[in-house]
Amino acid sequence: MTKVELYDTTLRDGTQKEGVSFSVVDKLNIAQKLDELGIHFIEGGYPGSNPKDDEFFQKARTLHLANSVLVAFGNTRRAKTKAEEDAGLQALVNAGVKVAAIVGKSSDLQVTRVLKTTLEENLSMITDSVAYLRSKGLTVIFDAEHFFDGLKNNPDYSLRCLTAAAEAGASCLALCDTNGGMLPNEIADAVVAVKKVTSVPLGIHAHNDSELAVANSLAAVSAGVTQVQGTINGYGERCGNANLCSIIPNLKLKMGIDCITDEQLARLAEVSHFVNETANLASDTSLPYVGASAFSHKGGLHVSATMRWNESYQHIDPSKVGNQQKVVVSELAGKSNIFYKAKELGLNLPPTGKEAKKLLEQVKLMESRGFQYENAEASFELLIQRVKPDYQPPFELGDFMVVVEKRRRPPSQGSPEEILSEAMVKVRVNKKIMHTVAEGNGPVNALDQALRKSLLQFYPSIASVKLVDYKVRILEETIGTSAQVRVLIESTDGEEVWRTVGGSTNIIEASWLALADSLEYWLLKQKGT
Repeated sequence: MTKVELYDTTLRDGTQKEGVSFSVVDKLNIAQKLDELGIHFIEGGYPGSNPKDDEFFQKARTLHLANSVLVAFGNTRRAKTKAEEDAGLQALVNAGVKVAAIVGKSSDLQVTRVLKTTLEENLSMITDSVAYLRSKGLTVIFDAEHFFDGLKNNPDYSLRCLTAAAEAGASCLALCDTNGGMLPNEIADAVVAVKKVTSVPLGIHAHNDSELAVANSLAAVSAGVTQVQGTINGYGERCGNANLCSIIPNLKLKMGIDCITDEQLARLAEVSHFVNETANLASDTSLPYVGASAFSHKGGLHVSATMRWNESYQHIDPSKVGNQQKVVVSELAGKSNIFYKAKELGLNLPPTGKEAKKLLEQVKLMESRGFQYENAEASFELLIQRVKPDYQPPFELGDFMVVVEKRRRPPSQGSPEEILSEAMVKVRVNKKIMHTVAEGNGPVNALDQALRKSLLQFYPSIASVKLVDYKVRILEETIGTSAQVRVLIESTDGEEVWRTVGGSTNIIEASWLALADSLEYWLLKQKGT
């Protein structure tokens, strides 16, 4: 069986993605997760380039890595400088690692136009740098930057760069599609050409500027490459790097290459989400394998078929990569979606299908009014409860009124203006109508306070419910301020998190409906309904 090594550069190349900045602690935590995933090489950073990476390599000496080898990244020596006097190479030697990856130009145009040196000097820079690091006991991976572009323009010179690194003692030659513009057939042809001039193991480092980084990496493996470099979630500069979260399951499940164990593969989605959370970035729900929507089914025919045979509309068992099948309910749904979702929530609908039919009609009606239940499962569960003939809600909404007043204050009181929001609500609880008024720092907050003021008298524990996120989406931009809006609210009691939705042409009403659903859902859960 072909052996393929996984090389992760999330902590170095991945940090070049816009909006990503890991602290030293973040990098240490991610390295531990990558080790648990079974990554063979973890490129920790670029010692000597910044204090953060220097601190990382210092603290990384205490990491207990069971599966991974830590790699320090750097450049070949500078032109007209001795390797032993080059500060960058000295930083690699002092990083406390056993493996170094050094990048060198392998394109004649890059050498002459960017480095502003001669082709021969660049070859000496490669040879001297690899040989020097080898003399210090380091294993050296040579990253041949711009290799594929260079091969097109001057194939003889690009191949000479590789043989120079190989003869100096490099253990692996990583071929870099630095600009991300190659096609899979070009990658495969290049790998075949390289294998004719050297027996040193080859790697592939692909960027995603043509949306082909994963495909190019797999094509390279098929042509004989044995090391694949990439990042978690495809983080990287411009359009990103090859996404290891797609490459790993493709290698293992589609190509039969056992690069990590089954148990490690089942942690893939967890690692993907962990890196997103650490980077403080929203997860891309559409990512293959690990995205929340990767195994999501919305169309009624799809759900009906999936209930009969799981593989009818999904290419693998999602649990193999730590993900799960998901059915969403929308105006495109059929009764199968309703039955599936109800079962998933632990709610049994009668087999006659009458309640499911009624519920489906209600879903389609509500979505025509701006509601959407794909990411508001608490509101959907309430819909199911409400179609039951014996359902008794913990409270019923009556009237509400919101007043927003702008007041001017004397200069002696600080700010000359004050915005006051006041809400009045009527709520029926146990046949008793509660009429309460409350102020807030905005109309939605005022409504929230007034509603809670009514309910706290009957349900004191509702004080533990907190609103943690509030989103508004305009559904018909061309209509302007008269457009329908959708409000999505995320709430928590400190243990569970749930989402509710409201829709209306009036943003206050949409917010009111979503708020009410949030509290009703929590009260039902407390009753064990």
